[in-house]
Amino acid sequence: MSKNTGPTRREILLAGVGMAAMPAFSAESPDTEFVAAANDYIAKYLENNPEAATNAGDHRYDGRLSDHSEAGRARTLAVHQELLNRLDAIDPTRLQIQNQIDYQIARNRARSAVWNQFVLREFEWDPTQYNPGNSLYLLLERDFAPLPDRLESLRSRLDAVPEYLHSAKANLTNPPRIFTETAIAQNKGTLSLVEKLTAEEAAKVPGMADKLAPSQQRAAAALREWGEWLEKDLRPRSDRDFRLGPVLFPTKLQFTLDSELTPHEVQKRAEAQLEMAQEAIYQTALVLVRKWAPSTDVSDMGKTVRMVLDRLAEPRPSAADVLAKAEQDVKLATDFVRTNNLVSVPVTPLQVVPMPEFQRGVAVATCASPGPLEKRGQTFLNISPPPENWDAGQVTSFFREYNDYMLKDLVVHEGMPGHYLQIAHANRFEAPTITRSLFRSGSFVEGWAVYAERLMAERGFGGPEVRMQQLKMWLRTIINSLLDIGIHTQGMTEQQAMDLMMNDGYQERSEAAGKWRRAQLSSTQLCTYFVGASELLQFRADYEKRHGAIRNGKAFHDRMLSFGSPAPRYLSQLMV
Repeated sequence: MSKNTGPTRREILLAGVGMAAMPAFSAESPDTEFVAAANDYIAKYLENNPEAATNAGDHRYDGRLSDHSEAGRARTLAVHQELLNRLDAIDPTRLQIQNQIDYQIARNRARSAVWNQFVLREFEWDPTQYNPGNSLYLLLERDFAPLPDRLESLRSRLDAVPEYLHSAKANLTNPPRIFTETAIAQNKGTLSLVEKLTAEEAAKVPGMADKLAPSQQRAAAALREWGEWLEKDLRPRSDRDFRLGPVLFPTKLQFTLDSELTPHEVQKRAEAQLEMAQEAIYQTALVLVRKWAPSTDVSDMGKTVRMVLDRLAEPRPSAADVLAKAEQDVKLATDFVRTNNLVSVPVTPLQVVPMPEFQRGVAVATCASPGPLEKRGQTFLNISPPPENWDAGQVTSFFREYNDYMLKDLVVHEGMPGHYLQIAHANRFEAPTITRSLFRSGSFVEGWAVYAERLMAERGFGGPEVRMQQLKMWLRTIINSLLDIGIHTQGMTEQQAMDLMMNDGYQERSEAAGKWRRAQLSSTQLCTYFVGASELLQFRADYEKRHGAIRNGKAFHDRMLSFGSPAPRYLSQLMV
């Protein structure tokens, strides 16, 4: 393999043109002004955020880490403010439709960054954002260039770790305790990556182990010092309330969703859906009870649903075979999508792997998709095993939640036809700028994955057994929003949250406990699932009102996914 030089799209972007295979704009048109402003912004954004550049597939900055010093933050802030000034001089109504939407996406992104710098100030209270693990792992995870080249970049990043963590210490003041404790746990995984995985990869290249060793040792020493500082210095003064509160949360939510929806509006929609979802899972439970034991008393909704879920929890994976079962489920889901002509299946490879240790502690599974500029499109479905320090009861609870049927639904969400398929489609989107490919809408990405779960279950994937799990996940999606808003704006307690999840959502205790932790760590993100899925489902209903019943689901979904990853509210402008 020759040394990676980056894709043509990147070269076009960095040349400041960004117009290949795109409509020609006159030199003085608003579209030309917008494309220039957006491409300048993206080029500077990638330069100032080398980890994001690596993730996107721009490998010019693979040997660097972001500068989190005061001077570095000032440079980054200036880039956002420059874009906003240039956008203010452009009338978005005079732009062609793709640029109109990208204008709004870029503006939302820059405004969010400026607000975070001046108001939210996460750099002062979130130590997890300084974990260098992912920036190092990205260079080992993807085969975008020969291993010796990637290890040279890794060596440079390892050399940057001590100064990187020095800036982090200077920034952090009083985080919430949950953030500091999570950072401590994740740092252990990063240290293992530097000491073990890096050594394993270096051993594959003659002479590289000795060359890399000094950088490796300095980085490991800095990480140990960082971990000790987190435990002995920062944790004792980590007394900030993890709740954002009713002032900060609404603004962050609007930026996260790229929407004017208020927490109150989201909460009302979720509450209205909760009762309907509980009725739907009850009706599906009745189908299974009639098949298993027709004479069973099913008059109590809650007991009936719980009884069915308890039985479905019995066939379940273990830590030893969960990855193999997930791989098989990917094949089953892919065959189902093709057979039922639901949506075009990408050819980019998907690999099921254990979640890296430094990423654990927030989600059970994630999909690591390639960026829009990456030549090699490998996607990784990461599944986190239960923590090694859990007792047998906790492990059993974990796999009762992620039983064989729920695992199939999880694979649909993260893989086929969920995140993996959607991002593969999005990466093929062409526009004058890569704005929406680079700055993906969380509500579209998560909304599509939840939509995909429903689509597969309603078409019969896995039968009523998987339909039960999909409806349980839909209940979880609804409750996620109620948790997010309740915890951060209304003082919802841990017990209230656990009761809501376990009683109204039928969740196992281990799942509910993990979600309570996640809700503290990821304010506003848990709303993206429900809001995104609801908006996509509403868009489909409105589309059918205008055009009649959808006869070709594959064509409809392919077009729906053909516009990148914009916030769902933009679909009505794109699919008229």
